[in-house]
Amino acid sequence: MKINLAGIRQEYTKGGLRESELPDNPLLLFDRWLQEAIDAKVNEPTAVIVSTVSADGKPSTRTVLLKGLSDGKFIFYTNYDSRKGKQLAHNPFISLSFVWHELERQVHIEGKATKVSPKESDEYFRQRPYKSRIGARISPQSQPIANRMQLMRRFVQEAARWVGREAERPENWGGYAVTPTRIEFWQGRPNRLHDRFLYTLEPKGNWEISRLAP
Repeated sequence: MKINLAGIRQEYTKGGLRESELPDNPLLLFDRWLQEAIDAKVNEPTAVIVSTVSADGKPSTRTVLLKGLSDGKFIFYTNYDSRKGKQLAHNPFISLSFVWHELERQVHIEGKATKVSPKESDEYFRQRPYKSRIGARISPQSQPIANRMQLMRRFVQEAARWVGREAERPENWGGYAVTPTRIEFWQGRPNRLHDRFLYTLEPKGNWEISRLAP
């Protein structure tokens, strides 16, 4: 490799995170950080890296979009027959990572995923753009396909079926709600002396806060 990867460095100077400023509930801090990411117009502020584990203990990651934060749970939507859906059916424990490079911030979340109710999935599905609904109906997510033309042909055929009608949510598509048990906030600082604060959910429901070494 001709690129000198070892020489690529960036100094983090955008800000800090003080323990005195931390709320008792990490969801309050996450909500503030997410709003600041949106206000700063960072690229894809709701993009979240989702990690699951297969039946044989092998991890896999992919990026989805956060679509809700309700009752302390992080919500995203996907095909239940996808790779992540099958892995979550076997092992519901999951991790989520938000990376906002423009703000030199990261949030890492661990918890347990459960399916949202069909009613909630229906409500969100109806809000999606029409073409996104058609795409969800015809895509065998994570499965091999012969070529892009095959996918486009299925899209056109399915769109024709629903002309003048509201495309219904397929049963194998819906939401997951992730209940967090561990949330880490990372703020870049100069000299790699980053601020890292970990919230850990205790049995009584309160959150313990600790500072981690960078």
